[in-house]
Amino acid sequence: MSTPQDDQVDRRSFLYRAGALAAATTVGTLALPSIAHAAPTTTGAATLVDVPVRPVDVSELTVAEAATLIRTGRLTPEQLLEACLDRIQRFDSTYQAFNLVLADEALARARALGRTRGGALHGIPLAIKDNYYTRGVTTTANSYLFADFVPPYDATAVRRLTAAGGIVLGKTQMGPLATTRATTPDGRITTVNAWTPADPSTDPGGSSSGSATAVASRMALSAVGTQTGGSITAPSNAQNLTGLKPTMGRVSLHGIVPLSYTRDHPGPLARDAMDAAIMLTAMAGADPEDPRTQGLPPVPDLVAAATPVVRGRGVQARWRTRIGVIPGFTSGTSATAVARTTALGVLAGIDGLSVVDVTMPDEWDLLTNAAFNNVRLPERSEPFLPMLRSDLRGFGVSLTGWLQGALLGANEYLIGQRAKMLLLERVLEDLFGQCDVVVQTSPTPFDALGLPELALPIGFTAAGLPIGTILGGKPFGEDRLLAVAAAYQAVTDWHHRRPADPVVPAAKLRTTADRGRILAHEVPDLMQ
Repeated sequence: MSTPQDDQVDRRSFLYRAGALAAATTVGTLALPSIAHAAPTTTGAATLVDVPVRPVDVSELTVAEAATLIRTGRLTPEQLLEACLDRIQRFDSTYQAFNLVLADEALARARALGRTRGGALHGIPLAIKDNYYTRGVTTTANSYLFADFVPPYDATAVRRLTAAGGIVLGKTQMGPLATTRATTPDGRITTVNAWTPADPSTDPGGSSSGSATAVASRMALSAVGTQTGGSITAPSNAQNLTGLKPTMGRVSLHGIVPLSYTRDHPGPLARDAMDAAIMLTAMAGADPEDPRTQGLPPVPDLVAAATPVVRGRGVQARWRTRIGVIPGFTSGTSATAVARTTALGVLAGIDGLSVVDVTMPDEWDLLTNAAFNNVRLPERSEPFLPMLRSDLRGFGVSLTGWLQGALLGANEYLIGQRAKMLLLERVLEDLFGQCDVVVQTSPTPFDALGLPELALPIGFTAAGLPIGTILGGKPFGEDRLLAVAAAYQAVTDWHHRRPADPVVPAAKLRTTADRGRILAHEVPDLMQ
């Protein structure tokens, strides 16, 4: 891997494609211009990993560790699955990470896989967010609108994960129609943060709450989520996970209940950079059912990128990388500020990584404010206009957000789209003229711009809650993000820390009645 893919991609062609993608929301599906890029030296086949395995409980294994044990005959898919099912049976009444567990189907598949050898995810139990279609299995998007929907096929991402040997363990709780943290459609809190299971007020991150809690609580080895406004990075940061939101189009959205045509991104929530690389390699690639995946650079060797480079006794960066630090990132004396300062010091101490202060592009605050961010709202309302006209009760607690989108003026939408293109141009030319990767305090505006982001753990508060950060990358810079995260995780152990098991709760904590609720007027400020 001589160069990362973000050095091979023509940024101007990404800008042109983003403009065409925005146009597609008004004129319908069309062929998008291809991304100009240099020919890759290696591409991401379903690489089989072989890693050292820590002496930990089976449920604490990473995907890479479990895959190594299964391939060498030291662990069977059935044993691994039973460890996950045992934890679900013991603890999910507290966590409420799942809304459906497919125990019988998963066991049958694990036994069948035990008689064969297969792909990179062979025998690995995975949790699937409930907005991904699963053939013959209810897919509700945690909504009254889809309460009885049983898809006739799998989402492309699910099909690819199972083709690589993954086992669908169950469907996870999520924010209603992928808006807020996981609640019932009428706003009653369900999923708790795995680090504070007795305190429902601690946010588990949304909207992929159940996926994050399932992995953090060791009920699944990895999971998938979707991100439109932070729904992979936020729950990953909240629960000590490594989450990867790829570049727009890297993973097909076919068979996923939509939220925003230009901003939805499927991706993995994992325990470390290597697991995120294995998951994304299985999920990614062109799909004839999704024009957003066509004409893109091929998926590079993400597993190689996520393999730490060791020279002698030291870890080195795979590629020389400038890590940009935005103004105010380490300001203050809070635990978060201290953790950020320490993490930057660790990164700066890795040979080949440099930490540089960056200035933000002109009019940054204006172009990234809430008003411009709200141009996403009509994209979520348009597919649901027939339902909005027929029965507003179907939207439950998240109704206000859909009404906002339906009522946003055409002039505001057009101005917002133009502002987004101006912002993308300035990010590509001005911000990334100063650095290769940039630390972020929020997924905004990289979600809106379709740029990749990686969340990773960097410490804990005095109360024992995880602290994470987000790295933002250039178009198709997933391999560089993974390489930076892998180098950092090779010299730190935050990502290996797991929450304690919950004490068997009092009866009231097993229901949603005493967990609190989100009210309709609160949703607009909380939703992604």
